[in-house]
Amino acid sequence: MLNTVNKIKLILLVIVLSTTNISSAQSNGFEVVRSLELLDQIYEHLEKYYVDDLETGKMSKTAIDAMLKELDPYTVYYHESNLEDYQLMTTGQYGGIGALIRKHDEFVYISEPYEGNPAEKSGLKAGDKILEIDGKNMKNKSSADVSAALKGPKGTDVVIQVERNNSSTQTITVVRDEIKLPDVPYSGMLNSNVGYIKLNSFTRSASPSVKKAFSELKNEGMKELILDLRGNGGGLLIEAVRIVNMFIPKDQVVVNTKGRVIEENRVYKTADQPMDLEIPLVVLVDGGSASASEIVSGSLQDLDRAVIVGTTSFGKGLVQRTYDLSYGSKVKLTIAKYYTPSGRCVQRLEYYDKEQGETPAEIADSLVRKFKTKNGREVIDGRGIEPDLEVELKDLSRFTATIFRNHFFFNFATSYYYSHPTIKNASDFELTDEEYNEFKAYVLDQDFSYSTASEEMLKKMKETAEEEGFFEDSEAEFNSLMDKVVPSKERDLEKFKSEIKSLLENEIISRYYYQKGRAKNSFKEDVFIEKSLEVLKDKKQYDTILKK
Repeated sequence: MLNTVNKIKLILLVIVLSTTNISSAQSNGFEVVRSLELLDQIYEHLEKYYVDDLETGKMSKTAIDAMLKELDPYTVYYHESNLEDYQLMTTGQYGGIGALIRKHDEFVYISEPYEGNPAEKSGLKAGDKILEIDGKNMKNKSSADVSAALKGPKGTDVVIQVERNNSSTQTITVVRDEIKLPDVPYSGMLNSNVGYIKLNSFTRSASPSVKKAFSELKNEGMKELILDLRGNGGGLLIEAVRIVNMFIPKDQVVVNTKGRVIEENRVYKTADQPMDLEIPLVVLVDGGSASASEIVSGSLQDLDRAVIVGTTSFGKGLVQRTYDLSYGSKVKLTIAKYYTPSGRCVQRLEYYDKEQGETPAEIADSLVRKFKTKNGREVIDGRGIEPDLEVELKDLSRFTATIFRNHFFFNFATSYYYSHPTIKNASDFELTDEEYNEFKAYVLDQDFSYSTASEEMLKKMKETAEEEGFFEDSEAEFNSLMDKVVPSKERDLEKFKSEIKSLLENEIISRYYYQKGRAKNSFKEDVFIEKSLEVLKDKKQYDTILKK
C-alpha cells in the first residue's frame, strides 16, 4: 500500500508526465525531478512535524488546483468525489431530480422543474421553498449544498419538505433518475418557411439531436434555418465537426488542431454525406458562444455557408483532452489550439505570458491577423467570431435589473400561478393593464433602494462645481435637474414598463409551459431573430454578404 505522501507524488508525477513529451522531459529532466523531490520533502515534514493533524487528501487537491490555476481556466483536476461534474460536461447527464434551483434570502427555491423529469412528475413547482431534504434542515445552506443533497443514484428516493406559496407545507418523495439535459431544448417553425433550432451544448448526443430536429422541421416544410448558439459554451470538438457536416460536403476540412506535442496536430474533416447543401442558413452567436460553438460558426463563416448574426463570440480557441489518473480521478488538460478553415485561431486571451495573480490580457491589436474566407471575405483571428450582421443590444435599466435581482418577478409569478389555473398559449399570453398594476402595487410595497447613473454623475458634477466655486450660481438649475433623475419607483415602473412586462410575462409563462414556453415567448421581442428573419427574407442581401 502506498502512503499518503507517495499517493500525492504519484498524482503529481502523472500530471507532469502527461503534459511533457519525451524530448522536453530530457531537457527539463532536472527541473522535474527537483520539483517533485521538494514537494515530497515538504509533505514529509508536514506529516511528521506539523502541530495539528493534516487533511492530506484536501491538501493534495488544493495543491493540484493551485498548480493548474497558473495555466488556464480549462485545465482542471477532477477528484473522484466530483467526477459528476465531468460526466455532466461530456454527457449532459447526472443523477438527480431534474430542476433548476436558486438561493433567495435564507433558503433555496425550486426555480424551474424540467418538464417530464422526476421533480415535475412528483409535483414540485417553481417557487417551492426547500425547507428540508431527507430530514436535514436546509436553512442558510448554499445552492451548492442543496444541489448536492438533491443529487444521487438513479432509483433512490429523496424526501423534500417544501413551503408552497408562503402558505402550506408539503412533504414530497421524489425518485431520482438519470437526468439528461437536452442539447436541443427547443426547435420549431418561426413561420411557414423558417425553422429554428436552439443548441445549448455539445455533448455526445448533440449532433444526433440537431439532425433529428432538422429532419422534423424539413418534414414541416422548412426552407430556411436559424441555428441558435447563443450562450452555448461548447463541449466536444467532434460534435461540432459533425454538425458542420450537415451543411457542407464530405472530406471538407472543418478545423485543425496544433499543440506542442506533434501527435496533437490533427486535421478534422467531414466524414459523411451532408443533409442539405443549399438551405439558407443563419447562425446566432453572442458573448456566451465559445469553443465548439465558435468552431461551428467560424467554419461555416470561413466556408461562406452561413450568415453569422449577433454579437462577437467569447474567443476560446483552445482544445482540451481528459486523461485518467489513479484512484478514479481525472485531469483535463489544454493540449492544443484550434484553427478554422481559413487558418485563424479565435483565442482572445493570452494565459501564458501573465505574471502570477494577473488577469490575462487580450492578444494585442498588433498581433491580430487578417484571413480570407472561401469567397474572399476578410475575417480576423484573436477576437472570437465577429458576426456578419451585428445586433445592437439594449441594456436593462438599473431599475429593472434591481427588481430582477430582488426576485420580484419570480415571487409575483409564483403568486400569479396559484391564482390563475390556466393561461393562453405561450405565444399569445400577455398581461392585462390591471394585472400589471397589481405587479406595480406589489413592487411599491417592497423595501429596496437603487440609484440611476444620471444621479451619480450629477452628484460628481456637483462636487466638482463646488470645488471650483461654480455651484452656488447654478444651484437652482442643478436641483431642478436632480429632481428629474433621482430614483422614483412609481415613475420607473411606467417609464420601463415595456421591458419589465416582457420579463414578467416570460417568467409567468415558464410556470405553465416550462423551457419550451420561455423560448416561444422570447421570440416576440428577440432582436437577434428579427435581424435573422430580415436577412433570410432579403435574398440579395444574404447572397451579397456571402459574396455568392
